[in-house]
Amino acid sequence: MTTAPGAAQRLSRMIQIPTVSAEISERGSAPFEQFITLLEELYPGVHRHLERERITELGLLFRWRGADASLDPAVLMAHFDVVPVDPSDAWTYPPFDGQIADGFVYGRGALDDKGPLLVVLEAVESLLSEGFTPARDVYLSFGGNEETFGDAARTIAQTFIDRGITPWLVLDEGGAVVDAPLPLVRGLAAMVGVGEKGAMTVRLSARGDGGHASAPPARTAVARVARAVSRLSPGTFPARTPAGVTRMLEHFAARRGPAQRLYRLLAARPWLTARVFSRLGGEPAAMVRTTVAPTMFEGGSAANVLPSQASATVNLRVAIGESVAGTAERLRRRIADRKVKVDVLEGEDPSPESATDNAQFALIATAVHASHPAASAVPYVMMAATDSRHFHRFTPAVYRFAPLAMSSELRATIHGVDERVAIDELERGTRFHRALITGLGVAEPRP
Repeated sequence: MTTAPGAAQRLSRMIQIPTVSAEISERGSAPFEQFITLLEELYPGVHRHLERERITELGLLFRWRGADASLDPAVLMAHFDVVPVDPSDAWTYPPFDGQIADGFVYGRGALDDKGPLLVVLEAVESLLSEGFTPARDVYLSFGGNEETFGDAARTIAQTFIDRGITPWLVLDEGGAVVDAPLPLVRGLAAMVGVGEKGAMTVRLSARGDGGHASAPPARTAVARVARAVSRLSPGTFPARTPAGVTRMLEHFAARRGPAQRLYRLLAARPWLTARVFSRLGGEPAAMVRTTVAPTMFEGGSAANVLPSQASATVNLRVAIGESVAGTAERLRRRIADRKVKVDVLEGEDPSPESATDNAQFALIATAVHASHPAASAVPYVMMAATDSRHFHRFTPAVYRFAPLAMSSELRATIHGVDERVAIDELERGTRFHRALITGLGVAEPRP
């Protein structure tokens, strides 16, 4: 199988439509409607043979009827909105030109998440052209406001609940095929998210006496908020090793190499893993503890005027095993200042962890072998939030994996500068989804 000619051109056209959900109030909904219309043009078979529903203004749900209605369905997810671009950033090519150069398709959304969306549609369109019918129903769930934590995917998930449908498998964006995923680990690994941390936004605020800056009080509102933020160190939350991380280490412990003994030791001692990973910092530390990141400060209107109020916005990613309520209470205790108000603006608890000893994970591993034979499927815990979080509370098998190889340099372009995807990876990603869809008859109906 080869991807139909023009997959790169099709992705280029998708990228050229600026579906920036954070700017919908300025741009309006026209780009999103244009994108939805473009999908009809690019994938006529999908629109001719699958049933399509518009769920909320920005949600698309396609149903591909399978051969056996008694089997629970599979849900393949993606989103078609993208994050904004900082005009001051120096891109090699304009971010919404969809430039094809040097074996890549450049542009905002190439990796997050129009590229992964495209390979789903490429696989379905090609299978339809061959007259294929899946063993069970396949739903395609595409949202247009994932980047702004919108309600499209939430409403689609609620639609499944209302209709009494429990998917057999849900697969969304998340992990990728990476090289050297941990220190001293050699070779490719297809990192499959079996759970994800919760997301939480908190505002810290304080009031104080305003007035002229020439005679400040001992503790201004700005100083009080600044002190509160300074008390939120990386060690604010305890480090614990979730099961998904232990399973990841068990996998790497089975690989030959300089790290084999180390990861065997860590896999057998979760308490030691938590200590080591937290000291490594970065992604390893984020796997084992709740992270705290102050992102915005507000207060004051003039250089020589004391503001009567000040605030800071803090983004937290809540570790598996913890909760939004417990996290907020720990913040209050750590700040230890009753004059600093801690308000949870939004928050969702972390997901449960999906199994890896089941037919669903085995099918993903088989599809990985078809698309990236040198890689093996490895479970891990995802730090960012995805639309699949709306399914994991009623669906036992939810996974997060984009079937595209991404170097560390490429992963850094997600939400950054020069985001791009290798054209060859579009073919491999299509091959993955073809293998996944054609293998959906692997399980019997649930008793």
